[in-house]
Amino acid sequence: MSHYLWIKNGLVIDPINKREAIGDLFVKEGLICKSLTKQEQAKATVFDAQGLVVAPGLVDIHVHFREPGQTHKEDIASGSRAGAAGGYTTVVCMPNTNPVCDNAGTLERINNSIEKDAVINVHTTGCLTLGMKGEHLAPTGQLKQAGIVAVTDDGICVQNNEIMRRAVEYATLFNLPIMDHCQDASLTEGAVMHEGEVSVKLGLRGWPRAAEDIIVARNIILSELTGARIHMQHVSSYHSVELLRNAKAKGIPVTGEASPHHIEFNDASIGDYNTLYKMNPPLRTDKDREALIEGLKDGTLDCIATDHAPHSPTEKDCEFEKAPFGIIGLENALASILGTLYHTQRFTLSEVIALMTYKGAAICDLDAGTLSEGAAADICIFDPNQKWKVDPEAFKSKSKNCPWIGRTLKGQVKATFVGGKEVFRLR
Repeated sequence: MSHYLWIKNGLVIDPINKREAIGDLFVKEGLICKSLTKQEQAKATVFDAQGLVVAPGLVDIHVHFREPGQTHKEDIASGSRAGAAGGYTTVVCMPNTNPVCDNAGTLERINNSIEKDAVINVHTTGCLTLGMKGEHLAPTGQLKQAGIVAVTDDGICVQNNEIMRRAVEYATLFNLPIMDHCQDASLTEGAVMHEGEVSVKLGLRGWPRAAEDIIVARNIILSELTGARIHMQHVSSYHSVELLRNAKAKGIPVTGEASPHHIEFNDASIGDYNTLYKMNPPLRTDKDREALIEGLKDGTLDCIATDHAPHSPTEKDCEFEKAPFGIIGLENALASILGTLYHTQRFTLSEVIALMTYKGAAICDLDAGTLSEGAAADICIFDPNQKWKVDPEAFKSKSKNCPWIGRTLKGQVKATFVGGKEVFRLR
């Protein structure tokens, strides 16, 4: 393989550097460089990107790769290939594996798999509490030494406010962000979808917005009290957006993310009890969708993250109440977001790319999401106007629990590079 890469004639969009122009991108020894000499150009691998967008590799700070313990659903190898196919070059894995990531030994095992099998940059998080039980603090210092980039009990929100306070104080000592799945469990026991008109019609137990709002408010208060950087995962409620907007106006160091499914679908999408639309938090109303979009537009919500959550077909193929929460999304997230935000002319391409690259990276202090000179050559090349049909047989992921299956989307990834090395090319 050549040590040089020359991407020609593409629309280069690098939001953090305010670059948006037709031009060339040069890579030398895995790093972005200003130019190549004539001799180097003669040796370079050439990619003609005419008519395509050349952007920083996408960044997702909320994925589940299920290793160890549930590798029949996904593993580091398959998850990272799915990410590459979706234009992602950097992802952050959640710790709710089996066993959970609450000790350095488990993290070492995962990091060994990452080193051996990952085709993109895969980072790990550690648990806030031992066993994700919300009772005793995990050894955050040891986890930090093992290489985590954030702490979270993702999937199981810490219910005890005293424990949460001490956990965020502890994490702050090590300059780690706290990522929280905001859910008051006392309000959601037995709930499977958004509480509203549709849940009544379907006869399903409803999940009120308040279950999210209460924890978001709790976290804002704790952030103001302790100075901790608390990040709200997969925000779904319009009231939560308002709470975050007000908190940011006061300078409180909180952040939030939105997921592609929450800004494209609503609770009516469940239709005839379709479990592919069952996720946590649940799909809500158009009022909530619009609030998320406005939150992304004005900076109240900082980034877009997929919450890629693989499940086997047999797990999802059952009664709605019994099916697990979660969907996959890495391979079609860019197209979904382009359809919802860009092709509706609500966001520019640069704004969309920013939300899917450096803005998420900043929350976890990752050196990613840029085409700056000297940066790692992590690159996503895509055609924003190319239509394609979502075919589960083409997935790189092991799982197929995707609500976009059979849909025609607009915006297709053509190639992905990590450190200047091609890790995906659409054939």
